[in-house]
Amino acid sequence: MATDIEREIQIMARPETVFAYLTDPAKLVAWMGKQATLDARPGGAFRLRYDEGHVASGEYVEVVPNERVVLTWGWEAEGAATPPGASSVEITLTPDGDGTRLRLVHRGLSDDEARSHSEGWDLFLPKLVEV
Repeated sequence: MATDIEREIQIMARPETVFAYLTDPAKLVAWMGKQATLDARPGGAFRLRYDEGHVASGEYVEVVPNERVVLTWGWEAEGAATPPGASSVEITLTPDGDGTRLRLVHRGLSDDEARSHSEGWDLFLPKLVEV
């Protein structure tokens, strides 16, 4: 059975600033991962290395500047429970006063994978708020 993860956070930055932290490789690794290769356009590649043996990858499905990013997501490790393309991450940015409301929905995860991915998003999203 597939489980969805949903998170909402408030960021004290304008949507265009937050969008850059989702689509620019140097800015993405300021809050998540160690090395990123991003081609932020529909059909473009997404690849994020955390450390040796932990690489998330997929492809962009939808990119609306300063508003929305949707990409497929999975792990490159052999035998991964969530291989590349097996799940999707949807991020919506909404202006909110002087800041931005970010809503993330990660879809298509098994119950076990949803638990570990929830921990991951709960670790990394606050880092995005900080940067």
